[in-house]
Amino acid sequence: MLKRILGIDPGSVITGYGVIDSDGTRDFHVANGCVKVVGDNLATKLGVILSEVSALIDQWQPAEVAIESVFVSKNPMSALKLGQARGAAICAAVQRELPVYEYAPKAIKQAAVGYGGADKAQMQEMIRLLLNLEEPPKADAADGLAVAICHAHTGAATLLRSAKGGRRKSKRWTSVP
Repeated sequence: MLKRILGIDPGSVITGYGVIDSDGTRDFHVANGCVKVVGDNLATKLGVILSEVSALIDQWQPAEVAIESVFVSKNPMSALKLGQARGAAICAAVQRELPVYEYAPKAIKQAAVGYGGADKAQMQEMIRLLLNLEEPPKADAADGLAVAICHAHTGAATLLRSAKGGRRKSKRWTSVP
């Protein structure tokens, strides 16, 4: 059975996204792109992210949302803005009562490329190959697709591990009824 997954690579300037249908073994490209986050201040930019991710959810109707977690940055202000961008995207999914899973950047690269230290060009080319695309997607869109692919395959592996008493490697955000 195919499950539709929205993968999000959050950013305060560009938020990449990718939508796939997956059965846990095979992945099929549905859509990808970038949200150019515009605004005069951070609050306006966060509103754009919330609105645009909400529109993506309404348009593509995913069953689950996966998002990249915050990585430790050399610049604390950049990490803080990234965290706030993530929060806006998470709120869009939670408002629509969708489960949200987060994955570390290294785990995403490992799932998509097989190497946790892959660069942007490697990610773009591997996503092109995995999803049988004619052209590599833009870097941020490729990252969004990679997040979705990571969730599709980690989710399947998680079910196998939990049947054997293993631990989950993702965090799930849900709304409180």
